[in-house]
Amino acid sequence: MSGPPRADNRPPYARIAGHYRTLISSGELSPGDLMPSIKALATQWEVSTATADRAMRVLREEKLVQGIPGVGTEVMARPISLASGSERHDRSSKTQSAWGVGEKSSDHTAGIVEAPEDVAHVLGISPGDDVIRRSRVYRDAHGIVSHSTSWIPAEFAQVLPELARSERLKGGLSLDLIARATGRHVSKRADEEGARIATAHDLELLELEAGTVAAILVLTSQFLDEDGELLEYGVDLGAPGRTRRGLTEVPR
Repeated sequence: MSGPPRADNRPPYARIAGHYRTLISSGELSPGDLMPSIKALATQWEVSTATADRAMRVLREEKLVQGIPGVGTEVMARPISLASGSERHDRSSKTQSAWGVGEKSSDHTAGIVEAPEDVAHVLGISPGDDVIRRSRVYRDAHGIVSHSTSWIPAEFAQVLPELARSERLKGGLSLDLIARATGRHVSKRADEEGARIATAHDLELLELEAGTVAAILVLTSQFLDEDGELLEYGVDLGAPGRTRRGLTEVPR
């Protein structure tokens, strides 16, 4: 049996910020909704205007709200966080779609190409050997979320020729199709995250102006079967400004 509710010992500004953070996260407050004025907040929460202003400053720093001159403070539409290949695989397993909320994919291209050196190293083949390359762009209302590339051993084109066709796959992700056609399921995954200044090629893939200086997140995922054989190597380039967010339960 649980005990009585724990007292909220946070400072008043943090309690106010937390209250509105919850309303925004739950959707009770929607993008474009106006927040109460600082004076109204101070009166409602029985705090000073300085405390109310500090609470709103916290929400602004978290990109949850923004000040509009002459209008007030409104709830912002938050860009979708950047998902890794593993998260998209998990999402597809549950919902039959790799898209996040508000996302769509476009610019699907595929073909059998010569493996670049870095990809060949991961796949355990020689640079220049054949490999299936599938790519697509994920977008939301704010623009490009990420450019995603799947590198798949060329042998799978023999049983699944659609993997090398420039069209959206039907029936799930490439890994779903491989599992059904060959019985080889993902048993292990190796994920890495890093950041770099976007190269000229990155800028082109993310549809950014040449010469732009921008930091991007690079997420890679290796999907292995139960024998440790690679089924797919995924590389996601996150558009500038996209974030990675994780939630961890902290034991008490």
